[in-house]
Amino acid sequence: MTMTNPFLSQWNTPFEVPPFDLIKDAHFAPAFDEAFKQSRAAVDVVANADDDPSFANTIEALERADALMDRVAGVFMNLAGANSNDALEALQRDLAPKWAAFNSETMMNAKLFGRIDTLYADRDDLGLSGEQLRVLELYHEMFTRSGAKLVGDARDRLAAISQRLAELGTAFTQNLLADERTWFMELSVDDMAGCPDFLISAAHEAAKERDLASHIITLSRSLIVPFLQFSPRRDLRELAFKAWAARGENGGKTDNRAIVAETLELRQERANLLGYDTFSDFKLATEMAKTPAAVRDLLMAVWEPAKAAANKDAEKLTKLMHADNIQADLAPWDWRYYAEKLRKAEHDLDEAELKPYFQLDQMIEAAFDCANKLFGLSFTPIDAPLYHPDARAWEVKKGDRHMAVFIGDYFARSSKRSGAWCSRFRSQSALDSDVRPITVNVCNFAKAPAGQPCLLTFDDARTLFHEFGHALHSMLSDVTYGFISGTSVARDFVELPSQLYEHWLSVPEVLEQYARHADTGEVIPAELLKRLLAAENFDQGFATVEYTASALVDLAFHTGAAPKDPMQKQAEVLDSLGMPKAITMRHATPHFAHVFSGDGYSSAYYSYMWSEVMDADAFDAFRETGNAFNPDLAKSLHDNIYSTGGSKDPEELYIGFRGSLPKVEALLKGRGLG
Repeated sequence: MTMTNPFLSQWNTPFEVPPFDLIKDAHFAPAFDEAFKQSRAAVDVVANADDDPSFANTIEALERADALMDRVAGVFMNLAGANSNDALEALQRDLAPKWAAFNSETMMNAKLFGRIDTLYADRDDLGLSGEQLRVLELYHEMFTRSGAKLVGDARDRLAAISQRLAELGTAFTQNLLADERTWFMELSVDDMAGCPDFLISAAHEAAKERDLASHIITLSRSLIVPFLQFSPRRDLRELAFKAWAARGENGGKTDNRAIVAETLELRQERANLLGYDTFSDFKLATEMAKTPAAVRDLLMAVWEPAKAAANKDAEKLTKLMHADNIQADLAPWDWRYYAEKLRKAEHDLDEAELKPYFQLDQMIEAAFDCANKLFGLSFTPIDAPLYHPDARAWEVKKGDRHMAVFIGDYFARSSKRSGAWCSRFRSQSALDSDVRPITVNVCNFAKAPAGQPCLLTFDDARTLFHEFGHALHSMLSDVTYGFISGTSVARDFVELPSQLYEHWLSVPEVLEQYARHADTGEVIPAELLKRLLAAENFDQGFATVEYTASALVDLAFHTGAAPKDPMQKQAEVLDSLGMPKAITMRHATPHFAHVFSGDGYSSAYYSYMWSEVMDADAFDAFRETGNAFNPDLAKSLHDNIYSTGGSKDPEELYIGFRGSLPKVEALLKGRGLG
């Protein structure tokens, strides 16, 4: 193999950012071939060593085993989500079972696990540091939960299940992206009548991207949600909403329903092979929640007050609709439109009035400034080759120390999957040298016309702060082992740093400095700011119901026998809950990517709410001092949460910051439901 493949050469770029200007689609397959070869060889050396096992020759050696794989996969997986194409999608389908097979081969290597098992049995006598002990325990747990103790047919079957689940998750994701990419609704100028200028401009820009002359609404949240909020055309709102809700269940080759059914069957079989009654029992055993019962108790404690609030709001919205001479039942495509009218009536808030104060660049600076005040970070733009012209990069420093490279990729496009997320091209570690992370935030905000600033909704700005909270968790990480760095924590703890960071967006002094009008530069008027903050919990019944319904359906899918017809099971769960007819699940099953694109949030979509109990309580610590940037609390937050990765049990980390674990009342209070 020649060294012309950039993955196999030194990266002479600022901070060794991947040389995206040199990387071509054709480089990935041979780079992965070499990465698999190197990783297998490294694992074999560890497994077949003649020396007695030690932490250094086993665990630390495994930490180094995937150096090339981490480099190649870090680039590939980010591009597959944020800037995909047919070639990358074909390679992703080819790689999914190969990755799964390699993982099973490693996790079920009897000699390798024997060495880890020996270390685990002797762990109290090895003189390990607290971090090393944690890493050893997590390695042993990972191997055990991956089938290392299985033998014979059970071992072979689990490996086959893992490969098939990888294929199904990839197919689910690509089907969803295909549905989102291909559907759009072309509209004339007259069809856009009554919509605010910012939505009309965004719809025109979306049309230009597809070489169309007028306006289109796509299935990007940044377009379809404001269209549902503002379009007075009930017929068009219905068409758009039904297309949005039908992603993944349109029949044909992109339909995800059969994939969901097979996925649930295989997950249940996997759990049984590993000695668990249900997949949920298996999944939650390593989370803070521990049991399905604990998760259901949390969700149901929130469900009833949220449903009551939503039903009360539905009555108000129905009256507004009837006042428009629409004598019909309130429908899901009506809710956002009449909720916007109700917000205007109750809080005198108009999105068109608010949006000019929330410029993307200003909100980025606000997020940076809060990180500076809390953690002493500075952000300097850098000139480095990136994977798309819309992406931009900053060097992150703390004093004179280089902490990270942060990449922001904020605009929606057809090559990017929907949603918003944080990922990384490189993880933090300090095993052999001080390796600092390259972290990326990916969003899907509507791109403004050339020469005009990108304007966000307040919810968009909250999303930006949320994902930046994840980025801080990655960039502030300061542990030795990459295995536990950054966001490598329990799923129901990982949302704490992100959801907690959202609170700083609502701090008045932050908004008074950064919420500046796009045309005049004037700071948001005090009276408008007061109304905005007073309305933060407006429509919280709706938001909580659509989220909690999704979490309860996810839990129900995984706490018993796999349903033969998941859509019927979804309907049964919603009916048993008394789901309000005018509200749908935030993520209906065929497009529930959190749960079915992989195992990440499977039986764990509740995680956002579990973390919210903590984030509401954690920010109260700052409120109680009267200083949102209290330096002593900020240092404790850094030392106990943001810099520690998974180096300790999450309960221990939280108690280290707050002194005790919170109760659900903190969440209900924060959402205005208690």
